[in-house]
Amino acid sequence: MSVQLNHTIVWCRDKQKSTRFLMDILDLPSPVEFGQMLVVQLANGVSLDFLNSEDPISMQHYAFLIGEDEFDQVFARIRDWGLPYWADPGKQRAGETYGHNGGRGVYFDDPDGHLLEVMTRPYKIGA
Repeated sequence: MSVQLNHTIVWCRDKQKSTRFLMDILDLPSPVEFGQMLVVQLANGVSLDFLNSEDPISMQHYAFLIGEDEFDQVFARIRDWGLPYWADPGKQRAGETYGHNGGRGVYFDDPDGHLLEVMTRPYKIGA
């Protein structure tokens, strides 16, 4: 059997604000309404389905694989918007990017405290 991730729900306080942030920072198309959710479609067929919640929101991590040119554009927006950013998920290396497998990456928060990551090369697990 072939297993693929199709979608995940991203809990948020304001799905309009959260999807706008993701669209603007990653230069993604506008979300589509589906029931109570706003759905952001990614290039590989996976979607992030934003749903408002009144309950406390637990931080989640979402990593996005992008090209080198896109990384330059996203990183420029992060800096232009004055967003804090880190080279590590533990937020110990503030104001830095990381390099893995010949690529680059950076971590930053979305409006609900989810830890977002953009990276230009996937990790080599077990290498």
